[in-house]
Amino acid sequence: MKFACPHCSQHLDADEAWIGRSIACPACAHNLVVPPAPPQSSSELPPAQGASQRRGKRGWGIACAVAFLALVWGLSGRMPISGWLSSWTAPPVESLEVFPPSIHISSREDRQSLVVQAVLKSGATRDVTAQASIRLADASVARVEAGIIQAKSDGQTQLRVRYGGKEKTIPLSVSHAQEDRSVSFRLDVMPVLMKAGCNSGGCHGASRGKDGFHLSLFGYDPDGDYDRLTREWVGRRINLALPEESLVLEKAIARVPHGGGERFKVDSDSYRVLLRWLQAGAPPDLTNVPSVLRLEVMPSHAVLEGKDSTQKLSIRAHYTDGSDRDVTSLAVFFTSNEVAAKVSEAGLVTAGQRGEAFVMARFETHTVGAQIIVVPPGSSTPFPEVPANNYIDELVQAKLRKLRMQPSPLCDDATFIRRAYLDVTGTLPTARQVEEFVEDMGSGKREQLIDELLKRKEFADLWVMKFAELLQIRSAQDQFSYKSALQYYDWLRDQLLANVPINKIVQSLMTGTGSTFRQPQANYYQVQTDTLKLAENTAQVFMGMRIQCAQCHNHPFDRWTMDDYYGFASFFARVGRKPGEDPREFIVYDRPEGEIKHPVGGRPMPPKFLGGETPNIEDPEGRREALATWLASPNNPYFAKNLANVVWAHFMGRGIIDPVDDVRVSNPASNPELLESLGKRFTEYQYDFRRLVRDICNSRTYQLSTRTNDSNALDDRNFARGNIRRLRAEVLLDVLTQVTETKNKFQGLPRGSKAVEIPDGNVNNYFLRTFGRATRTTVCSCEVRTEPNLSQALHLLNGATTHEKIEQGGVVKKLIKEGKRRQEVVDELYLRCLARKPTPEEVQNLEGFFKEAADPVPVLNDLFWALLNSKEFVFNH
Repeated sequence: MKFACPHCSQHLDADEAWIGRSIACPACAHNLVVPPAPPQSSSELPPAQGASQRRGKRGWGIACAVAFLALVWGLSGRMPISGWLSSWTAPPVESLEVFPPSIHISSREDRQSLVVQAVLKSGATRDVTAQASIRLADASVARVEAGIIQAKSDGQTQLRVRYGGKEKTIPLSVSHAQEDRSVSFRLDVMPVLMKAGCNSGGCHGASRGKDGFHLSLFGYDPDGDYDRLTREWVGRRINLALPEESLVLEKAIARVPHGGGERFKVDSDSYRVLLRWLQAGAPPDLTNVPSVLRLEVMPSHAVLEGKDSTQKLSIRAHYTDGSDRDVTSLAVFFTSNEVAAKVSEAGLVTAGQRGEAFVMARFETHTVGAQIIVVPPGSSTPFPEVPANNYIDELVQAKLRKLRMQPSPLCDDATFIRRAYLDVTGTLPTARQVEEFVEDMGSGKREQLIDELLKRKEFADLWVMKFAELLQIRSAQDQFSYKSALQYYDWLRDQLLANVPINKIVQSLMTGTGSTFRQPQANYYQVQTDTLKLAENTAQVFMGMRIQCAQCHNHPFDRWTMDDYYGFASFFARVGRKPGEDPREFIVYDRPEGEIKHPVGGRPMPPKFLGGETPNIEDPEGRREALATWLASPNNPYFAKNLANVVWAHFMGRGIIDPVDDVRVSNPASNPELLESLGKRFTEYQYDFRRLVRDICNSRTYQLSTRTNDSNALDDRNFARGNIRRLRAEVLLDVLTQVTETKNKFQGLPRGSKAVEIPDGNVNNYFLRTFGRATRTTVCSCEVRTEPNLSQALHLLNGATTHEKIEQGGVVKKLIKEGKRRQEVVDELYLRCLARKPTPEEVQNLEGFFKEAADPVPVLNDLFWALLNSKEFVFNH
């Protein structure tokens, strides 16, 4: 039958089977209800029937209006009432995405949830599953009800999805449609216990259980859980004669008193799974039960417009036997930011305030996440046409477009030279260098400055200090002598000065063998002698992963299990140590035997890469060599991205993943594409991090001003503006010393050495301790503290450091002796400290102080002191 769109008059064709259903007009994308076939003309009907037909015309019009309003009302469950009018004028659709891209159903009870997502030309996305036209080419194979596909008979067909003039075709296959898959304790019952929170730390997963019932925390011991559920207190928790009266069911639905309250409903999938398992006799699993290989969340990202807009998620598990299934109803959902986006137990995401959230889904031991961006509804200010200096800018700007956030403008030349000097070398530019750079009108002067700074020794000194923190170079009473610490530091410094690729340095550390004096890299195994702690530090430093949780139970917010933890620790199980000739010396070697045993069952754990395979190590003493080859190579997907993130955080003040050493699914990257690209480039550069630094510093993103605009004022994770950062302790002391022309004396170093050159983390200095220098007792990035506090402010104001250095250096007197006039001295002090000259207002304010003083020197010293105490000096901006 034919009918016309009431909005654009486009003539449409529809089968009679679609009467009363919703379709989208291909011309204007409006949602329409297909009307019934028009009746015969009343003039051709008998008189009584014609009169009835004429009387019914008005009723037919009202019915159509009611049907259309009913459709809008039905949509109101997916959008607020305030969005009704906007739904009438749906924006043009750029593309249509259907999830999953292919469907396979393998049993009678198997099902697959379908998600249809429209990508609008504005960049926003919209969940249109309920509004899309979904048809099966062969309706005898499967059926579609409320976005759920279920099997009818074996076969193959196609699913045709249409919306907004776009169409997608999805292959669908059905097998074993009349067979029931046997219920499995590991694959079905354990996920129900996880979904209901039964094995969480606040319930039966606590160390002593709850109310006499103990489950392994987050399901790390399925066999033990099965025994406790079925064998402990026989006849109490399960009732095979009357499965519906089993205590495990009656407590979960709150039919009997339960401390945890109602966990699920009688009509829920969780109830049905447990009941099926009990009706089957609560069988144990066979030995060949497949495990989850990976988990997939669909869609992986969404841009929601306006408060209360929604997006349904679908979760699919892929198993080691090649099968897959929809586990949306069994997955545990949680969000990183409830203010921006909430998620229901069923996986329905609801937008809140403008912002960004990562919605995670956990099933078995795997966790995956989807990026959800919430933007204001309606039209937005066009994204400014700003140039991109390199791939970094392209990826940052792509994210900002999604957020409808405008970047700040570029910083001025004076700000840039100060920022670059501090970040690249840990020093300040001289007054003359600032003036020359600002007066230079060359277009490529910023790139040239970065290249010059990267060649300086100070660049290596700064990064030696940062890596020394990661490697915990710190003398201890007996375990690690000052001589060992000094030699270890000198070896690291030589490597970085020679620009040895980072992967080669790491591989040397992993395979370090012999005397800790003659082979300083062997000290890696002397700084930390506990095998499990050594494995934890290695994962945290070189892959950014905190796997400590998995020592006692499966990680609650990441993929790591106890098997992963002890398998990785096995690489270090055979590291041996013995005294050398010198009492301070140790010999590191590989023992021919030594195993790590799993605490559950006591089985020896073979070495296994984190997130990788179990290597075939032919040499029984070659475990560290195998680890070194994999760890610092492209085969390890975490190594390059982690170190690239560490470098990024140094220059941008915040990591793409932050903290940089807390990489997990529940702490995702703010810009995954950017992190992936940085890691890829770092690998292509053969792990030469000078080239990576050059990319970052030459990007427009690094050079943005710290001044905000209305759209990015509250942003602190998407790099839409420069980040104001307090100088770290060593750099602050060094630049104080530099501008006052004084010298410091540190333990074990000649007078005049810089604070960044201190090799031993155990050196005590009041200024450095007050301003948060790392003690190097752990590898945690939190050891370096750059948050300002009252003690720091009081020390700068009243402490001896600032006052003494101004007096000792005598900078003001030197400048006057050189013949500089008073205003020239003022300009010099401003340029030294702030890389700029004073503003007219500042000059005017100073005039009053000079008029009241007979001698300008005290006033100039007071000005110097004020500049050193200013936020503009203490912070890099």
